[in-house]
Amino acid sequence: IDAISRDDMLDFREWWADRLEKEELTTNSANKDLTHIGKVLRRVNELKRLGLDLPLGGLAFKQGDVDQRPPFSTEWIRTRILAPGALAGLNTEARCILLGMINTGYRPSEGAALLPSHIQLEGRVPHILIRPEGRQLKTRNARRSIPLAGVSLEALRQCPNGFPRYRDKPGLSATINKFLRENGLMETEHHVVYSLRHSFEDRLLAAGTDERIRRDLMGHALDRERYGKGASLEQALEIIQRIAI
Repeated sequence: IDAISRDDMLDFREWWADRLEKEELTTNSANKDLTHIGKVLRRVNELKRLGLDLPLGGLAFKQGDVDQRPPFSTEWIRTRILAPGALAGLNTEARCILLGMINTGYRPSEGAALLPSHIQLEGRVPHILIRPEGRQLKTRNARRSIPLAGVSLEALRQCPNGFPRYRDKPGLSATINKFLRENGLMETEHHVVYSLRHSFEDRLLAAGTDERIRRDLMGHALDRERYGKGASLEQALEIIQRIAI
């Protein structure tokens, strides 16, 4: 419990914000979850006499909060985040997870959980596998395969064994968000590293990508039955290459 930081709680809130936006849930559902966690942490703090200042204030959602996470613009990613030396001060694993996110749209936790067997760099279509091995996926639709292209392919080539520093450990998003803020790499005060996921989806949409393929790549539910296997890795790679940075 003493390892829980304000940024850890904000990461959990960001995960709920994504669910509220994509699954059309009510803010009441998220607030109940946040309240229950708060009660557990306060109770443990009390029983163990830890005397901790728990980072629980101001986390509840208000109506409209879900719309306050804008995507990074493509221009910002190209000219600021990917500017020569801009990410040099970020440790290698955090930097590669961030870069991997740009052209895959994976959740930071999904990137951190990648095992060596999930990173397939050989063959005609380099790709990653989001699988529930050693962890539980956010939703049943989160299981997917995502082709690698552009800076994301280069990043995964630097870390072919995954990211043991952050696998099953807290602190990834907090580390990246802190670095981006301190180095003037957040486009606005409302941006977070998760905004890269939204940017990826926006680029897919702008390119006219079929809704089924977009949702399959993002790990989102489809508002109808999923028939067939969907796009092949080759087809998905062709689409991603069009919008890759």
